[in-house]
Amino acid sequence: MALFKKSTAGKPGEWYYCLEHKKVEEGPECPSKNRFGPYTTREEASHAMETARERNLEWENDPRWHDAGGKRDESPE
Repeated sequence: MALFKKSTAGKPGEWYYCLEHKKVEEGPECPSKNRFGPYTTREEASHAMETARERNLEWENDPRWHDAGGKRDESPE
């Protein structure tokens, strides 16, 4: 048995999407490595995977991240 138990940080009214259990949680219930959030509403948390997909597509199509060598463009804006 562990001497020190790390509690998960979070507050009631904060919503998370658990990647391990594939469900929305208030609180949170699971460790931070297994969740997206916090979100302000249960509805927003329920769309966490869609939001992540959309953000990944935006990033993949951002010309600032694709130079000739396939690495992020380090030039100043």
